[in-house]
Amino acid sequence: MAERLPTPVIQQELLNLAGWTLIIDDNNRAGLQKNFRFTDFKAAWGFMTACALVAEKMDHHPEWFNVYNRVDVTLSTHDAGGVTQLDLDLAREMNHLAHA
Repeated sequence: MAERLPTPVIQQELLNLAGWTLIIDDNNRAGLQKNFRFTDFKAAWGFMTACALVAEKMDHHPEWFNVYNRVDVTLSTHDAGGVTQLDLDLAREMNHLAHA
């Protein structure tokens, strides 16, 4: 199981993850959040498809919400109760795929 990262480590890593923010939900669980915007639905769907293939390979799946050209993503490792290295790695991949 992946280990939850301490907040200072997450905050340092976020300096190199454009657009991602640290959030704390109502259950005091930390997560990473970003809102992606694309030119249209087709581009948003293509991004989600590419991300789904990466997430499946990592066996680490995002929480996301899509409406037309918008994809809102929250990453958190549920069994660790917060942000782990898996979340940071997937966030990096998603940033890369959004600009591919």
